[in-house]
Formats: sequence, structure tokens, C-alpha cells
Amino acid sequence: MDEASVQRAVERIAEARRSRLDPALLDASLERARVQVELLATVAASLETDLPVAIQDGLREHFRPSAKHLAEVRGLMNQVITRLERIETEVVAERNARIDDLALLVDLISSGWRNANDRLAKIETALEPRTGNSAVVYRIERPDQAAS
Repeated sequence: MDEASVQRAVERIAEARRSRLDPALLDASLERARVQVELLATVAASLETDLPVAIQDGLREHFRPSAKHLAEVRGLMNQVITRLERIETEVVAERNARIDDLALLVDLISSGWRNANDRLAKIETALEPRTGNSAVVYRIERPDQAAS
């Protein structure tokens, strides 16, 4: 594993850490959505008060089932938003944890390879012939290997 590969992995991990979602931005987006829903409800209420009473009565009778359905849909949408917020938080936390795990793994692997290279360098240095007390090492083959 060369230093360039390790450097690329470290850079990718750093980029992934920089791209983490900001919980404040997520909360602000959800708050804006809630404000818009409330604004829609306010406009609908003001429109209702501006209509003549006879038209209001007719509309109430005509749209009563729809109003119930709309209220149910609003409640379900609030549940969906709550669940999506929770899922988003869990996914972001899990992603951040995996990025941290990956960073640790890259560090462990690269330090392991560096240690292996250091140990091999020491072994190679120890095996180099020295002046003075050097000995020649001959390879002895087994009889079953000599024929092949």
C-alpha cells in the first residue's frame, strides 16, 4: 500500500466529513414547511370568514366529509414528518459513524503496513553481509525437490 493510496483515502474521508448535513439546516427546513402549512390554514380561515353566511353553510354541508379527510391527512402528514425527522437523524448519525470507522480502519491498515515495512527493512539490514564475521549461506534442497 503506497503513500499515495493512503493519502487519497484520507482525503476522501475528510471530504465525506465536510459534507455532513447540518442539523440546524434540517430543522430550519422543517420549520419553514410547518410555517407554510400554518399560513395555508390561516388563509383558508380568512377566506371562510369573508364569504356570506348562506354560502358558508352550503359549503360546510357540501365539504364536511372532505374537511374530515383533510384533517386526517394533516394528522398523518404530521406523523410522517416526525418519523422522517427521526429517520433522517438516525441515517446521518449512522453515516457519520461509518465515516469515523473508515477513517480508523485506514489509519490502522496504513500503520500496519508501515510497521511491516520497517520490520522488513530491519530484517534485510540484518541479512546483509557484514565485513569480518560474514558467513556464506547455502541452500540445501530436499531430495524430493531436487528432481523437479
